[in-house]
Amino acid sequence: MLKGEFFAGIVRAVVRRPILTLLVVGALALAGALLAAVTLRPSTAIDTLVDPGSDTYAQTEAARQAFGDDPVVILVKDDLQQLLLGPDLLRLADMEDCIAATPAASPSVKLPPECAALAKLKPAKVVYGPGTFISRSADELSSNLGSQIQQQQQVAAQRADAARRAAAKQGLSEDEQNAAAQQAQAQVQQAFQQQLMALGMKYGITSPPAIDNPQFVAQLVFDGGQPANGPKAKFSALFPSPNSAVVQIRLRPDLTQEERGQAIDLIRRAAADPLFKPQTGDGLVVTGVPVVVDSLADAVQRQLLVLLIAAALVMAATLALVFRSPLRLLPLVLALAAAGVTFGALAALGAGLTMASVAALPVLIGLAVDYAIQFQSRFNEHRVGDPAATPDVAATAAAAAGAPTIASAGLATAVGFMALLLSPVPMVRGFGLIVVGGVAVALGCALTAGFAALARFSDAPSRPDDVPPLMPRARETAHRISSRVSGIPPIAAARVRLRGAGARITGWWRSTLSAVLANPRRTLAVAVALAAMGWAADTQLHVVSDLRELVPQNLQALRDVNELQDATGVSGELDVTVHGDDVTDPAVVSWMADFQQQVLDAHGYQEGDVCNADAGAPELCPALSLPDLLGGVAQDRASVDALLAAVPPYFLQSVLSPDRKTANLAFGIRLMPLDRQQQVINEVRSKLHPPVGVTAAVTGLPVLAAQGNADLSAPWRRLLVLVAGLLAVFLTLLAVRRSVRQAAVPLIPIALATGWASLILFVLGIPLNPMSAALGAVVIAISTEFSVLLSARYRQERLGGLEPRQALERAYGSTGAAVFASGITATAGFAVLIASDIRMLSDFGLVTVVGLGVSLLGVMLALPAALVWADD
Repeated sequence: MLKGEFFAGIVRAVVRRPILTLLVVGALALAGALLAAVTLRPSTAIDTLVDPGSDTYAQTEAARQAFGDDPVVILVKDDLQQLLLGPDLLRLADMEDCIAATPAASPSVKLPPECAALAKLKPAKVVYGPGTFISRSADELSSNLGSQIQQQQQVAAQRADAARRAAAKQGLSEDEQNAAAQQAQAQVQQAFQQQLMALGMKYGITSPPAIDNPQFVAQLVFDGGQPANGPKAKFSALFPSPNSAVVQIRLRPDLTQEERGQAIDLIRRAAADPLFKPQTGDGLVVTGVPVVVDSLADAVQRQLLVLLIAAALVMAATLALVFRSPLRLLPLVLALAAAGVTFGALAALGAGLTMASVAALPVLIGLAVDYAIQFQSRFNEHRVGDPAATPDVAATAAAAAGAPTIASAGLATAVGFMALLLSPVPMVRGFGLIVVGGVAVALGCALTAGFAALARFSDAPSRPDDVPPLMPRARETAHRISSRVSGIPPIAAARVRLRGAGARITGWWRSTLSAVLANPRRTLAVAVALAAMGWAADTQLHVVSDLRELVPQNLQALRDVNELQDATGVSGELDVTVHGDDVTDPAVVSWMADFQQQVLDAHGYQEGDVCNADAGAPELCPALSLPDLLGGVAQDRASVDALLAAVPPYFLQSVLSPDRKTANLAFGIRLMPLDRQQQVINEVRSKLHPPVGVTAAVTGLPVLAAQGNADLSAPWRRLLVLVAGLLAVFLTLLAVRRSVRQAAVPLIPIALATGWASLILFVLGIPLNPMSAALGAVVIAISTEFSVLLSARYRQERLGGLEPRQALERAYGSTGAAVFASGITATAGFAVLIASDIRMLSDFGLVTVVGLGVSLLGVMLALPAALVWADD
């Protein structure tokens, strides 16, 4: 056991200078809270949900570095004929130039201030939209045409000069020499014109390439050059349907989260400017995964303040009702101080604020309240037991008697939370570390500032009705007061009614305890059977890890991304990154084209299909890829080089690295259940058979989301966390108590509670999510606190000579009262999370309330049975 004299020495030093202690702890808490408020920023990046150490994450990160971050998408809802063949195309091109931070096409136009801010930030690695595509294509065609004309003029001049010299050698006159030169020049021009006509017929370009030439635009974009035929299938990434177009902005991967949020805000404001807004259609919608993530981060930041205030108010009201003690709100003050110090340390370490960090707040406050209540209850017991003792003496005695057990329980709780380090979700691991650190801080605050406040501000010896609510004298007081309820203030009346309810609960518990003590083995057998059913049901619990299902459903960014899904038929981009010494080698290009066609064929896409959200639509659709830009498969090196030279470099950077060692094949993937999404990804992987010396990997956010879902849905992972948590707690208790029996018996209700919680969730149909998937570890950690304290108090009473029933009544009348008060207070704190409009937090709150409920049930029923059974 931990030595009581060690803790008594700490308290003895504290109570000598209580004001100084309170000032130091208060200053640390205030500084920590201010530091957290100023520096902590919400982080909802994908690396909080998916392990950065996985191969898939590393491959996706490498693809991001090469080709940019997940795209911010601007959905243009308009008939393509009106959008592309009228003045709106120029507005769209100006907007894309503004976002890309390139010089405006029309210097006379006064651009909005957002363009200057974007030019300074330069957040876009590449902007790929209708205006950019058409204008860059026209520029490239014009440039190539100009080069060819210049080259043709040089050839014509050379041929004319050669013809003139040949005529001169033949002795022809000057006029005949000029005629021969003109004829040679005309032949070259005629051949060039025929070549241009052939190229124009081949590619459907028969008019001067210019963005403001409707005929050129129609020939470039529409199938057969006729707008009525709809956009060409190979341009489906830009024009997914005849009534929509998309602008993709791939942000620089090196942007900080703050810069990314600033960029998204600037893009939103630029898209809303009247200068860029199309005059027809239904306007522009800025959406995409980065937009949803950024909006969620803002929601998390708002939720933190709301939850903190709500948890504080709810816990204060609960403490005022259930904890009958002088300075009854002191535990909450200490808990808030512990939270301030913990989150201040989190900020000092440079950590981000995830949804798990927000969820850790009420957990930490609940545990801190529990420790403070336990210490304060011990203090009250000593004041009542020895009215002549001074507060300093009572504080020291309470620390000596209670701190070893409370500290042991806190240590076991911390070790139980350490099992969360086995979770595949990074932010869940972070949650565990925050709570572990918070447990240490909470114990420190309760032991120092708690006893300092009790010693300095306690009144005369505590009255009998000031001890915890289930103690015998308090029950007698409750009965005396219950007849005088009328005419007293509402809050006081609520307290009286609550004490009456406490007396009824105590009577119910006495009756139940009698039944449990009469049949401890039968009680445990029923409890084990129910827990076994719960462990089996745990394998069938549904796990939700799709980000769109976990964010607030009223989030505008979520509605926008759903609108994108409806318009384009795809919800994200699945990428295949190809790496080799030279991915433009004709053999590699041919393999990429064949592979792309195989994948599309296998998932329902045929040339000319329209990707939409209708049933029966393809699961995968073509997006921007290197084979698409090359316009086909070349048979030799010269053909590939010629095709690459013909592609505007601005577009080429989206699919090919400058050193030609990495290429990207993109597929649009429609919305589907994550388990089916994982199957699709596995099917794509199964077709990856690149040439020798070439590697290929499936990357992108859909891959990470599917992997995260697979990891979370695996029952063996949850079982691993559960077993590891129980084993860690057992070993900790064994090290502290040096007795297998004393370490094992408190684990019985803890283990059973994990099964009961799963059974309740299964019956109620409550799904798990990346936070609540760690239910087992959370239940273990919380149950440990209750079970260890009560079993230790029972053992103490038994060593004092009491019979099992008397020892149980004494333990539950004292320590049990404090456990009940802290359990109810913690439950109220967790219940605050249920009101959150972030589903991940609300579901976690609901699951944890269930866990707390079964934990209390376990220590009320299963623990007495286990203690009596172990005594036989």
